[in-house]
Amino acid sequence: MQQNETPQPPSPQPPSLLDYLEVIAKRWKMIAAITIGAAVITAIITLFMPNIYTAKAMIIPSDDDKGGMGALMAQLGGLAGLAGGAVGAKTTGDLYVTMLKSETLKDPIIDRFKLLDVYEAKYRTDVYKVLDKNAAIALGKKDGVITIAVDDKDPKRAADMANAYVSELGKLASGLNMTGAGNNRAFLEKRIAEARADLSKAEDGLKAFQTKNKAISVTDQAQATIAGVAQLRAQLALKEVELGTFQRQFTDTSQEVKTTKATVASLRSQIAGLEGKGGASSSIPNVGNMPQLGQEYLRLMREFKIQEAVLEMLTKQYEVAKISEVKEVAPFQVLQKAKVPERRSKPVRKKILMIVLVGALAISCVTVLVQEELQREVKNR
Repeated sequence: MQQNETPQPPSPQPPSLLDYLEVIAKRWKMIAAITIGAAVITAIITLFMPNIYTAKAMIIPSDDDKGGMGALMAQLGGLAGLAGGAVGAKTTGDLYVTMLKSETLKDPIIDRFKLLDVYEAKYRTDVYKVLDKNAAIALGKKDGVITIAVDDKDPKRAADMANAYVSELGKLASGLNMTGAGNNRAFLEKRIAEARADLSKAEDGLKAFQTKNKAISVTDQAQATIAGVAQLRAQLALKEVELGTFQRQFTDTSQEVKTTKATVASLRSQIAGLEGKGGASSSIPNVGNMPQLGQEYLRLMREFKIQEAVLEMLTKQYEVAKISEVKEVAPFQVLQKAKVPERRSKPVRKKILMIVLVGALAISCVTVLVQEELQREVKNR
């Protein structure tokens, strides 16, 4: 005889979407109260939040020079990079951003606008932190434009501070450029004095030889090759000066030093190919077959031409350095001067209120659903 099995109670079904909607409809007053209460509190809080105004200034880093300096730099081509001094062309934008964030640039702004009192700060380090927060400085990766956006409660002060950042950057960059150009000028003065002494010695040697041995016939091709070697020697001398300048400013691993070293090595290789080791290995025509007097004359002439070309190039570079030293124009262009903002940028009260409304509505709905579920579990026990 089989025993009757005890029937099992049906397993509870999970609540459906309709069940959730019924709970929300049943407790709509609670949901409305929470949502409206949060919105009212948020509206009151935002009314007491101070209005913040944002002023923006934009600059374009530039190493282009105008007028006489531009003409001299055009003659010298890449060698004119020496005149830049402290500001390298490849990293100018990043360097300017670093300068804008430096305490050296912030100090005159703090003093000019009395920011210790404005920000109610006891120490200058506290003002630095507030400035870092209120002044957003960004470099455009595609266009290279630097944007300086300053937030402040006073719209006029926001614009004045943004423009002050630009003016102080101009002063600092010009000062660094002039200092670098001054160092280059002093270095070039020493090198020019040496070049003049070498040229005078070469000239005296050539004249003495000509006086003693009268005229020596040298082919036009040999003279042209000598002139080419002299130009290469002069370029090598300038590149060595440039390398020395870069090595004082950058590390040996920097791109500037590596590139200049490669150029120096290339020029030395070209010169070695033209000069050879004397005799038949030389590219100067007939040097290997000329009589002893002819070879000596050719050597003296080559030395004279080299020193003459070196002195000419060094003198041009020296003029560039002198102009750079007294140049007071900021090495960047102002794309946009900061204007007094007409509307506040913060707080965006409508946006804040909408976020709070949606958040409060979601939280209140979840709250009533959790409460309903807890009450259902208590009844089933």
